[in-house]
Amino acid sequence: MGDVCEERSSVCVSGGRTRVLVVGGTGYVGKRIVRACLAEGHETYVLQRPEIGRHEIEKVQMLMSFKKLGAKLVEASFSDHRSLVSAVKLVDVVISAVSGVHFRSHSILLQLKLVDAIKEAGNVKRFLPSEYGMDPSRMGKALPPGRETFDEKMEVRRAIEAAGIPHTYVLGACLASYFAGSLSQLETLFPPKEKVTIYGDGNVKVVFVDEDDMARYIAKTVDDPRTVNKTVYVRPPDNVLTHMELVGIWEKLSGKELDKTHIHAHDFLSNMKHLDNKGQKAGIGFMFHLFYEGCLTNFHVGEDEEASSLYPDVKYTRMVDYLRMFL
Repeated sequence: MGDVCEERSSVCVSGGRTRVLVVGGTGYVGKRIVRACLAEGHETYVLQRPEIGRHEIEKVQMLMSFKKLGAKLVEASFSDHRSLVSAVKLVDVVISAVSGVHFRSHSILLQLKLVDAIKEAGNVKRFLPSEYGMDPSRMGKALPPGRETFDEKMEVRRAIEAAGIPHTYVLGACLASYFAGSLSQLETLFPPKEKVTIYGDGNVKVVFVDEDDMARYIAKTVDDPRTVNKTVYVRPPDNVLTHMELVGIWEKLSGKELDKTHIHAHDFLSNMKHLDNKGQKAGIGFMFHLFYEGCLTNFHVGEDEEASSLYPDVKYTRMVDYLRMFL
């Protein structure tokens, strides 16, 4: 393959495997990223927080399972800057999968600390911050309170770029477990049996992706020189579907037609007025941008920026196959 370590923005893969540190590796997406990095052949490190308590036994068991698969555990704490610096000095690439808890209480603060550690360490050749969904650079007019989430992600991006840290932003799809299995209904994770709510006319294109596929694409980008300082959108063509198409797939699989109720945008947004929970209000706003505005598909993505085009060897899961598990 040759030496691709000519500049700091290139990941060193000559003479050895790419060394990757996953931060947030016991989380919902993080655990999949760890496994995908191992499967891709990367020398995979997982951040282990010394603060893990007895009530988090499942996280400990997960960390041990990673170790059995060949990952290396690195103890570091966000409250100990020196330990973070030491951890990132071990690797070429850092991937953040820290929890996306809303409204600054968690994700942004941890990622800004991680940026500071990467900047000081000076050896990291690629950083992938926690993104994986809607593109925050296109969400400047998003509805409050959800807009805060996008503003915070942009703050992390600005810190990364101001520090001169080579980076890749991977995003652009709705995770299937939350959006496909439920046919994008708000109060369930299973396909409805009798009735389904359709957002607007149901003809706005949305992108769906299996979480394991998202992790595979993330693992592919880390040592790819084509993705340095780029945004990579996950937009598998067979999974770009309207709400009506998604529902239609399920109806064909199940052999049963659902009773459909279309909800106008104004009526959908009026639900926000009756909610006191900030996170729930943000969720309504996100659904509006996805299913009424088409924020994942209302712009062009070139082949050199789309994950399934960059990595055709990834046989991604079509939603028709994903939904079969619910039969």
